[in-house]
Amino acid sequence: MATTVPAFSYAPSFAVKPPHTDANGSSFIPPSSLSHPSSFPPIIRRRFTRAPVVAALAPSKGTLGSIRKSLNDFMSLNYWVVRDYYRLVSSVNSFEPHIQKLSDEQLTAKTEEFRRRLGRGETLGDIQAEAFAVVREAARRKLGMRHFDVQIIGGAVLHDGSIAEMKTGEGKTLVSTLAAYLNALTGEGVHVVTVNDYLAQRDSEWMGRVHCFLGLSVGLIQKGMNAAERRSNYRCDITYTNNSELGFDYLRDNLAGNREDLVMRWPKPFHFAIVDEVDSVLIDEGRNPLLISGEASKDAARYPVAAKVAELLVQGTHYNVELKNQSVELTEEGIALAEMALETNDLWDENDPWARFVMNALKAKEFYRRDVEYIVRDGKALIINELTGRVEEKRRWSEGIHQAVEAKEGLKIQADSVVVAQITYQSLFKLYPKLSGMTGTAKTEEREFIKMFQMPVIEVPTNLPNIRKDLPIQAFATARGKWEQVRREVEYMFRQGRPILVGTTSVENSELLAGLLWEWNIPHNVLNARPKYAAREAEIVAQAGRKHAITISTNMAGRGTDIILGGNPKILAREIIEDSIIHLLTQQDPNVELASETVSQQVLPKIKVGSSSMALLAKATLMAKYVSKSEGRNWTYQKAKSFITEAIEFSLSYSFKELEELANEDSEFYPLGPTVALAYVSVLKDCEEHCLHEGSEVKRLGGLHVIGTSLHESRRIDNQLRGRAGRQGDPGSTRFMVSLQDEMFQKFNFDTEWAVRLISKITNDEDMPIEGDAIVKQLLGLQINAEKFFFSIRKSLVEFDEVLEVQRKHVYDLRQLILTGDDESCSQHIFQYLQAVVDEIVFSNINPMKHPCTWSLSKLLKEFMTIGGKLLHESFGGITDDSLLNSLGQLNDAGSIDIVNFSLPNLPTPPNAFRGIRRKSSSLRRWLVICSDDLIENGKYRTTSNLLRKYLGDFLIASYLNVVEESGYEDKYVKEIERAVLLKTLDCFWRDHLVNMNRLSSAVNIRSFGHRNPLEEYKIDGCRFFISMLSATRRLTVEALLRHWSSPMESLELS
Repeated sequence: MATTVPAFSYAPSFAVKPPHTDANGSSFIPPSSLSHPSSFPPIIRRRFTRAPVVAALAPSKGTLGSIRKSLNDFMSLNYWVVRDYYRLVSSVNSFEPHIQKLSDEQLTAKTEEFRRRLGRGETLGDIQAEAFAVVREAARRKLGMRHFDVQIIGGAVLHDGSIAEMKTGEGKTLVSTLAAYLNALTGEGVHVVTVNDYLAQRDSEWMGRVHCFLGLSVGLIQKGMNAAERRSNYRCDITYTNNSELGFDYLRDNLAGNREDLVMRWPKPFHFAIVDEVDSVLIDEGRNPLLISGEASKDAARYPVAAKVAELLVQGTHYNVELKNQSVELTEEGIALAEMALETNDLWDENDPWARFVMNALKAKEFYRRDVEYIVRDGKALIINELTGRVEEKRRWSEGIHQAVEAKEGLKIQADSVVVAQITYQSLFKLYPKLSGMTGTAKTEEREFIKMFQMPVIEVPTNLPNIRKDLPIQAFATARGKWEQVRREVEYMFRQGRPILVGTTSVENSELLAGLLWEWNIPHNVLNARPKYAAREAEIVAQAGRKHAITISTNMAGRGTDIILGGNPKILAREIIEDSIIHLLTQQDPNVELASETVSQQVLPKIKVGSSSMALLAKATLMAKYVSKSEGRNWTYQKAKSFITEAIEFSLSYSFKELEELANEDSEFYPLGPTVALAYVSVLKDCEEHCLHEGSEVKRLGGLHVIGTSLHESRRIDNQLRGRAGRQGDPGSTRFMVSLQDEMFQKFNFDTEWAVRLISKITNDEDMPIEGDAIVKQLLGLQINAEKFFFSIRKSLVEFDEVLEVQRKHVYDLRQLILTGDDESCSQHIFQYLQAVVDEIVFSNINPMKHPCTWSLSKLLKEFMTIGGKLLHESFGGITDDSLLNSLGQLNDAGSIDIVNFSLPNLPTPPNAFRGIRRKSSSLRRWLVICSDDLIENGKYRTTSNLLRKYLGDFLIASYLNVVEESGYEDKYVKEIERAVLLKTLDCFWRDHLVNMNRLSSAVNIRSFGHRNPLEEYKIDGCRFFISMLSATRRLTVEALLRHWSSPMESLELS
């Protein structure tokens, strides 16, 4: 019987692309395309097709695909939106000839002219085109950079409150100046938000030169700044900061004890923000709330014990794990063993709770891996950001996970803490009336941005065509086969001289590959979270585009800095200056282990420094030696580096001739700074020439080759890695390699049997790669499923957080009103609290539908006197429920009532505290509020109940004013005490409320087993918790104030 064998061919994996078209319309074939047979390692690949005839039709299929893509682009909404923006571009270009003729002073004066026009009623849209033209000209003069037309489109997208998707190297940083300048003209402040301190400082110094030239103030928020510095920088027209500093400043401002501690622009701290790498901030980091913690608990000793118990338990026998949800479930055997080891009868005993600690210890054991999720440095477990590969020293896992990790590693345990304030990035950026963002990869998440933030994603065209080649994904049965193929491809590219960037998903994987390359004596650089590598990040990224450079990087480490083919001349020039001078200025060791530096430097082409640069370097070296000896300077390593940085910045402010004059002038001090600046300018010219030549050679070889060693849980992250190659029309190529043993397949329990069967049919070698449309389609399907899973998690978190978001806004608005309001506002808050407490007492004891004889008047009197303490005991001590009932009955016989001086018949009259127009009008306003509110049902005796509320409220308020007056303290001191009590009680109950809401969010999931919607349950119970919290806050505030002024000497701690 004949057996049918699937037809397949050994078609080459890298087909020559169709001819390109140059700027003049002529056809040409890139040099890299002509050298394909030698551009990639000559290994055997299996590519299966339906039939040989199909392969023969490949060119026609490619042509058809190009036509289909062009048609899809034409039919897309993005095409027409961008086309509409070209009208603005034309308008900006029409202003350019006139703007170029202006002097520097006239160009700067344009800012005040725009502000005057806005003051006369014009809108930002009216001046947008001319303002963009002004910024373009200012950038040309100060930075030597002119905005391309597509960058004008990017600026307009940002101004319209959308997300500008611009490919890597297209100049997003320069684009931000357009929208930032235009929106800063209103004087309400603009925030440019980056992902770290380095980028914030770089952009503020670099782009800030444009804004300062145009007369705007530029601020910078950095880690370690004090309150005064932060306040000053937030008052600037444009403030550069990173997302975490912005969030923590907002939270700290809402914990401030007095208005002098506020640093943001209150009462309106948010106006317009431009978020760089917006996908990273709002989606990747969106799940992690910013937390400020308070007082620690006393459970630290339990974590090491639980860690020992976790070591005894065996997966599959004592507990089961779910990688997808990162959850652990103890079996009956596991519970019994844990209880025996801990000598307890019940792990969930409320008086001796161990369950949480054991579960956290198991999670730390299974899900939190050293050199993947964290590293250990200086006796601390430091989190590695899974997306950037950077260490986040200030971040800690919550709910006891971090303590469990510390216990696992045998480190000193920092005890649990209580959440004092928290907010997610999603909730934080929703506070901006106008929000925009920019990134290289956001289109795949557009639906989420529109749903969550009402921000569409606009794809901005590239300035030059993208000629990067994205090669087919290769799949392997085993991880060993994948890593060996990565090593072979790296070696082959290295022999050709092409720069290579290898992206890995963890520190562990980056060092695994580094070890393989060392075995084969292949020089390389590693960039991950370890200090010995992270300290050289700028240098490594600067070298990554040079000939023969090999860079192994964790996920997007170095993001925000372009990899320039041939190298970055500015950083290379800085390295030459530092190597020549820094060892003469300081004897201190940098205390950083530099790995693989010697071999890597030997392979890279040497920088040829000219004779004039050599002479200036020799002069700077000699002067540094004299300065070090004669002045006896014993600088730290960091100070020496800072000095060189200042000298380089100094060189930007003067011409070469001016620097020569400063370096040669006679002075009693050695002009070391100008001399170093002069040497830097000269060396920079040599580096620029070298990098230009080397960059041309690298382009001829095919540009940067990027290798991805695993697919991520989102296509967007993969596209970020791909985007490192082919910047600004440069050649380049990318290749992703995956194995069926990769974490993503295990984490999501994806069925990989189909791939194993496919490999076994094609070859007996499990390390043989397979590639093709079927493989790509299957893998992309798996990624899309993972994206849907994480989107559902983020969506759920946002929906839950929206409940807390409303409550947070109410509390923080109330808090700022108390903190920044005047004395009269503070008094009104106290009166409202006093009246509200009386209302709650009355509501809980009466029914306006029934006669007062059925009301619980004795209980009402008792609760009222409890609130006032001895302050009310003298007046109401002899009042019985019968006398109160008789008094209410006499109201029906009264002809008219004086509301301002109202008192119930035969009951104590309120102290005469309502003197003056202001207090009398306040009393009348309270009566109007009582009559108009809907807190009480309509009934026959509603008026009687309202008059009772008014009488008791007046009596309590008047008694309070009377006792404050009798205390003899000045009004200023009284208001300080009132504010302190209001804020302390609000903060105390809000902190407890956050704890309760966090517990509730975990508890409501169990209710889904009873066919109840967890979100609806969370909303209902959360609302009930919040109302109870506000009620308790008012009551405690009133009791504390009455107690304080009744016995001020006993309550001095409140002040």
